[in-house]
Amino acid sequence: MGRNLDPKCKQCRREGRKLFLKGERCFGPKCAMVRRAYPPGQHGQDRKRGLSEYGIQLREKQKVRRIYGLMEKQFKKYFYEASRLKGDTGNIFLSLLERRLDNVVYRLGFASSRNLARQLINHGHFLVNGKKVDIPSYLVKEGDVIAVKNKKLAVFDNLENSLKNYQFPSWLLPDLKKLEGKVLSVPTRREIDLAADTQLIVEYYSR
Repeated sequence: MGRNLDPKCKQCRREGRKLFLKGERCFGPKCAMVRRAYPPGQHGQDRKRGLSEYGIQLREKQKVRRIYGLMEKQFKKYFYEASRLKGDTGNIFLSLLERRLDNVVYRLGFASSRNLARQLINHGHFLVNGKKVDIPSYLVKEGDVIAVKNKKLAVFDNLENSLKNYQFPSWLLPDLKKLEGKVLSVPTRREIDLAADTQLIVEYYSR
């Protein structure tokens, strides 16, 4: 399985915004976007050139790809799958990305980042409808129940209290006492909390 091993803080700085790739660190004063909010590299502070139309499309594509932690080949595969389905390609594309198991585990608050969610899934710590699933790219569907297999793990300690002010997506129904969550519906663009212009991504891959 391919993984993006680029330094996570540099990815945020390159895109010029927080991508929340390092969990709790992203909310503190040590966040790279707080300390050095300019592109990485020797001339990062001096780069003030405007982007071309292609450059704008590329940056939007890279931003979303990095948020979900995918390699280019994986990301493109989801786009072409979305393009074959009926409806708005950009919205379907984003919905497919949201339905990945690693993203659902992250959205339910069981992991502080998608990267940690991916690691926990790989180690077999989650069940889908009572069966162990260790594939982060597994696409959940309406009615699926995602549950923690070993509730005694330290990473899940005091989860209910730590997520007291967390805003759960409307398409997911969490049960923090049981450490599980149910997929109420396939997420629509309106229900996905992500500042992304999918039309730019559609234009990028339609060149």
